[in-house]
Formats: sequence, C-alpha cells, structure tokens
Amino acid sequence: MPKSSAQFLFLGTMLAAAGYGATFLLSAYFRVNGGSDLDTGTTLGAAMIGTFVGVPLVGWFSGRFDAARMSAIAACAVGCGFLLLAASAGGTLAMSLTSGFLIGLGWGMFYVGAPMSLSERVTDRDRGFWFTRFGAFQMAGIGGGPLVLNLAVDQAGLSIAATFRLVGIACLVAGLSLWMFSTMAPGARRSSSLRSWVRPISVIARSASVRPILMVGFGACAFSGLLTFQSSLVAGTSAKASTFFAVYAITVVAARLLFARILASLPQKRLAEGLLVSMTLGVVAMFGVGIHPAFQILSAVLTGIGYGLVYTVIQTWAVNDTDAKYRHAALTWFVLSYFIGIFGFPVIGGWLLVNLGRNAFLGALLAAALSELAILYSGSAKASDGVRTNSTTA
Repeated sequence: MPKSSAQFLFLGTMLAAAGYGATFLLSAYFRVNGGSDLDTGTTLGAAMIGTFVGVPLVGWFSGRFDAARMSAIAACAVGCGFLLLAASAGGTLAMSLTSGFLIGLGWGMFYVGAPMSLSERVTDRDRGFWFTRFGAFQMAGIGGGPLVLNLAVDQAGLSIAATFRLVGIACLVAGLSLWMFSTMAPGARRSSSLRSWVRPISVIARSASVRPILMVGFGACAFSGLLTFQSSLVAGTSAKASTFFAVYAITVVAARLLFARILASLPQKRLAEGLLVSMTLGVVAMFGVGIHPAFQILSAVLTGIGYGLVYTVIQTWAVNDTDAKYRHAALTWFVLSYFIGIFGFPVIGGWLLVNLGRNAFLGALLAAALSELAILYSGSAKASDGVRTNSTTA
C-alpha cells in the first residue's frame, strides 16, 4: 500500500478517534448542565443502539461500496452528533439520545469500516504490522483527544460545548481525509451482491476466532469504564482526569510505534497473557487513587501497555484464524462484541457509580478483565500460537 495514501488514512483515523475520545467528557458535560452519570450512561446506551445499526451496514454493504468511503461518511455522522450536543448544551433527553445515536452510528461504521478497508489493501504477512500502526493513530486520537479538550477547558477557558464544536469540525475533516484515502488507494473489486455476515457465525463459532471475539467485549468493558468515568473516579482526590488521558495516550502510542515489529514476532498467546495481566493490574491500581495520585499514573501506564497493545493482537487473531471468505464477517462480529462493552457497559457502570460507589464499580471492571484472561486460558489456542504476523516492510 502506498505510504502517501496511508497518511490520509492515519490522519482521518486519528481525528475520527478523537471524536470517540470526546465521549469521555460526557460525564463532565452532563454534570456542568445539572445531570449525572446516569445521563452519561443513557446517552452511551443510545450510542450502543447506533452501533448495532452502523456495524451491520458496513458488514452488508462493504462488498458493494468501498469500506474506506463508508468510513468517511461515518466520521461525518460522529461530527454531526457532537455538533448537535454543542447546540443543545444539556437540552432535552431526545436531543441527547439523538446525539448519542449519531455518534454510535458513525463510530460503529468507522470502527469496522476503517480496519476492513486497510485489511483489503494489505497481505496476510503485513496485516499485523499495519494493524499495529493503524491502532497507534487510533489510540492517539482516543487518548489524546480528551487530553487536548481538557486542556482547552481548564487552560483556555472554553466551555465543553465549544470543545464539542471543535470535535464536530475535526470529524468532518476526518471524513474528507478518509475519502482521499479511498481515491488514492483503490481497494478490492466491488460486487453488486450483499455480503452475508450473520449466517457465518455458525462457522466462526466453531473456529479459533470466537475466542478473541468474546475477549474483546470484556476488555472493552474495562477500558470504557476507566476512561468514560475517569473524572468521577478521581472526584474528591488530588488526581486529575487529564493526567490519566495523557499518560495513557503517550504509553499506547509510544509502545505501538516502537515495538510494532518486535511484538508481531513474539509468540502471540504468551504475549497476550502478559498484556492482559498488565491490564488487570491497571484496574487494581485504580483502587488506590484515593490514597495517592501516583496510583492513577500507574493505572494509566499498565492499562496503556495491556489493553493498548493486546487489542491489535486479538484483532489479528480474529481475522487470520478465520477462513478467508468469512474474514469480513469475523471482523464485523469482533467489532459488535467490542461495542457491547464500550457503549453497553457504561449503562451499568453509571448506575453502579451513582448507587453503589467507586469500589463496586471498579470491582465490576476487575471482573471483566479477569473474564478476558479466563477466556484466553480456556482453550489450547494452537491456531493463534501458530500465527506469525511479522513484516520486514513498512
């Protein structure tokens, strides 16, 4: 794949991911406007419904339309959701639900469409390396976006609504960049038929790829809980939410860019074991944030190394451990599982925080992290151990 076209993909990915990262400010947004974490959970619940529409759309129509162009449209949908939030400024429930639905619709389409468009343009040998680079820019947006927005609010004095307008504009620019990527790097030949992704689940469920599909859902619960409610988790302590976002983003991006080739050459199951232990310890460290803010930094580093790196490992399993004709379906199911955790857990998490407190909430995150580890150990993973995704080309 030409490096010149990849630059447009990575720019669009980072800006669109910043749009998702901005959802981590929803908790502060609703508190400023007289709401609570229950409102945050409700809005993200609407986003989950949006993903259940957006992900299947790409799964069905990616054979007919270029997934990169569908990703461009998706980025614009995310932008419209944030522009609507900025305009409503804590308005009616209907406005919040509509905004959440648009954000979920767009992020769902993007999250499956962007890696699918990349996967169609690289070889099996190179896929792990390119997924790692793609993930670095995605995580830069997810972690760096809320950091920049927090600084804009705290240092420049912008309102959260004003920052949401900036996010909306950035997502529109992302849409243009992704469209340019599609134009400069044509993908596979299109067909007039719809791609089936629902029926292949019977085949996928009997393959090794079912395990990473289940794992990503539990991992997403832990990730979403830590970042979406970070401002609530540090409330009443000397720690700041922006510190977690900054340390997490720097850790993930640096680790992915520096160790992309090395990680791809290691035994994948053992690598995943170590990374998931790191993520689990990251959740455990967050229990100590009330004792000293250093525990928050430790949590961000451990989570960044663990979740930030293991995601691309299991994403590569989900694709490479599936028969070639079912890979688009496996990726679609993988992303659906991810969004159940990302947008579904906050509905439960918001209730836990409001009604049972921080420790009960963190206990739920720890249970999710341990469940992901348990699934990894539940099978032989012989297929995944045999996968080698190293590449000697950029």
